[in-house]
Amino acid sequence: MINIIIHGCYGRMGRILHNIISSMENHKIVAGVDISANDHKNSFKDSLYEFPVYTNIEDCSVNADIVIDFTNYKSINGLVKYCIKHKLPVVIATTALGREELELLEFASSKIPIFYSSNMSVGINAIVNTIEHIVPHLEEDFNMEIIEKHHINKIDSPSGTALLLANTINEASAEKKNYLYGRFGKDNKCNANDLCIHSVRGGTICGEHTIVFAGYNEVIEITHRAYSRDIFAIGAIRAAKFLINQENGLYSMSNLIS
Repeated sequence: MINIIIHGCYGRMGRILHNIISSMENHKIVAGVDISANDHKNSFKDSLYEFPVYTNIEDCSVNADIVIDFTNYKSINGLVKYCIKHKLPVVIATTALGREELELLEFASSKIPIFYSSNMSVGINAIVNTIEHIVPHLEEDFNMEIIEKHHINKIDSPSGTALLLANTINEASAEKKNYLYGRFGKDNKCNANDLCIHSVRGGTICGEHTIVFAGYNEVIEITHRAYSRDIFAIGAIRAAKFLINQENGLYSMSNLIS
């Protein structure tokens, strides 16, 4: 039995995690944490949760095997400190982490096992592996661009996944790329080492990412479409099952896939 704390249990992904884990054998949610917990006290939504929910993770005294986090980058510092204190592995699926948060994860990984990915989709991470192999063969003759599409409520731009793809291209390239974010103006000639990321927001688009490799008289496109957020929850659960058997360290989807 894997006993799980959901960090961000009232959020969209937290609710999806709850629904999926509740239907699984050998997995149990023992506690939830959400900054809006007090707003849900005695509500219909709260009655659906068969475990205690805390506003502050420091108040959580429930025995658990692992924490799964889908929250906000501002919550990462307190979460990591709690997990170090209680020797708990943690899966961090929160996006838009900055340098400060990433450095914190690197430091904390010497004390606890940490799994971090800006996208928990197995499909996206299979594409990452593909990019690593094909970019060296294409970069001399192909321009590369990324188009990402998301729903109207997504507040960070470009998406963490778009940056993951861009960074993968950059690391696989002999000549490092110059990142551009959209284009505007009359002097925007595409240079060989430019990598432009275009962000689209609208409707209820769950998530779509396309990498365009444009060469002379030929174009290669790799597209990933997420039709349900369930794929991210399923990926996070797979990551949790993987992580509880690992030594201290910082792990990613590439470790899980391999």
